[in-house]
Amino acid sequence: MTTMLQSILLWLLYLSSFYAFIPSLISRLFGFRVFRRGKSETHYALTFDDGPDPLYTPRLLELLRKYNVKATFFVVGEHAASHPELIRRMHEEGHLIGIHNYIHKTNWLMRPRTVRDQIDRTGQIIQEITGEKTCYYRPPWGIMNLFDFFSKKDRKIILWSAMFEDWKCSVGTEQLKKRMLNKLKGGEVMLLHDRGTTLGADAHAPEQMLEALEALLQEAERRGLESVRVDTLMNGSSITELSSVIVRQEVEPRLKLKLWKRTVVALWLGWEKLFHWAYHLRAASPKDPMLHFRSRVYHGARVEMQHGYVMQNGDPIVELHFDNQTLFELGVTSRSTMHLAIRMIRTMEQQLPDLAQIVAADPELRSAKALYGVSMINRGPEKFGFTVQELAPGPFSLASKLYLRMLLSVIHPAGQKRLKQRTDQLVPKMIVMPVEELLKRYGQQHHTVASGVTKQAEDDSFVIENEVLTEQN
Repeated sequence: MTTMLQSILLWLLYLSSFYAFIPSLISRLFGFRVFRRGKSETHYALTFDDGPDPLYTPRLLELLRKYNVKATFFVVGEHAASHPELIRRMHEEGHLIGIHNYIHKTNWLMRPRTVRDQIDRTGQIIQEITGEKTCYYRPPWGIMNLFDFFSKKDRKIILWSAMFEDWKCSVGTEQLKKRMLNKLKGGEVMLLHDRGTTLGADAHAPEQMLEALEALLQEAERRGLESVRVDTLMNGSSITELSSVIVRQEVEPRLKLKLWKRTVVALWLGWEKLFHWAYHLRAASPKDPMLHFRSRVYHGARVEMQHGYVMQNGDPIVELHFDNQTLFELGVTSRSTMHLAIRMIRTMEQQLPDLAQIVAADPELRSAKALYGVSMINRGPEKFGFTVQELAPGPFSLASKLYLRMLLSVIHPAGQKRLKQRTDQLVPKMIVMPVEELLKRYGQQHHTVASGVTKQAEDDSFVIENEVLTEQN
């Protein structure tokens, strides 16, 4: 019964992650389906959430008028209905009005239909007061669910590039000024609050926000920067930033991915970040985080490795995980299969000595029996000292195969075409290396053995087999 309960809880975690956590993570990290930063060098956007407030919103509007700047207000429907005169004034003074749900409740805790009703109801209130529809939407706390990704195309989701905890009185006016001035530059979308009655906020926090804001407006005026409405800042910027920010810009040729592939990549990278956080993965080389690892106990059949070493069920191991962000970058910027394989091999030449140094210095890692990972490599890891073993048939093997084939179709330069070639070899396998062998080969920064791998990769079919050096997370 306990096992069944654990399975149910695990599936609930998976479902809630895909419904709520991962969409929010993707939108924050990659800007998928949202606008969060502009490209202007002279314009930035002030945005205010949770209002209108009968005490602080009028003072804010006076301040904005004093400096002749425009802003965007994401209003809560029930507050807008209670103070229509403030909504009307925002509109008449040229500010943009957006939706912040009818009540300030996270989208994680509401069904898709409830969220839609919240948005529609608030939009109707705004239209009745101003005579104009609004298509701009900011979910409370910036938290999205899966269905926000597939909302109506005429709904533009706005997040932010800078926030300052201005809802807390404990921050203090001077510290708030400092934070805001540090972020004052073109393109920024600043998140502030003109109401302090929401959960977790301090009722009088907008008081110090107003004081810090005036200092910001004075400095912006001195620098020649101007606050504009979000729709003005968006002019010329795509609402979907994924294709330009999902990976770093490189001079290498880059594959142009279709929308569905970009979506898969975004979901996949978001899930990987969640996995790394949940399991406390560490990077072998923090400056170039390709190889990640964690300490765990091995659960599986007996595995015989090189030089008579054996790994058995219950042995401590160092589990390897390769950074999918780096793999994606290598894949979309590689000119061919050979180019991809050589670049990956050279990366491993640099990472294994770094890992050996970490293992040697950590008693827990040093006592592990072996390095362990799951990969689609048929030949090649042996050159680095790994042993390759078949995975035992079962759910894990099948799930690993489906996952890695999907990964290959996105990462590999040949994509789907490669999946149709030698499909019998495109199966995930276990790669293992005794920790003693790692320290022997790489503990003293011996690169000569690994360097020979690159030469071999260029000369024989080994390079053809290095399709994707990755593993099942």
